Amino acid sequence: MRQTKLTKAARGRECQVRIPGVCNGNPETTVLAHYRMSGTCGVGMKPNDLQGAWACSACHDACDGRSQLISRAEARQHHAEGVMRTQAKLMSEGVVAAC
Repeated sequence: MRQTKLTKAARGRECQVRIPGVCNGNPETTVLAHYRMSGTCGVGMKPNDLQGAWACSACHDACDGRSQLISRAEARQHHAEGVMRTQAKLMSEGVVAAC
């Protein structure tokens, strides 16, 4: 898989998904976790990197359904909020610009 600037920017960052009781708080495990939503992805196609959140390995597992420590609905809510927090950080750092 090709690494984009936004994918690489997730390395070493604080988890922005922050699921209470799940988040391991380890920035060494942080990756860009894509938020999957109908109309933005499909078989073999990931959403745009702007639809991603910096997520530690534990939060990423919850968001992708690999762990069932919280409900799918809760995981999706935390993931969506993480996407918005990640976008805010990227804007404040001048990596991406709002229109």
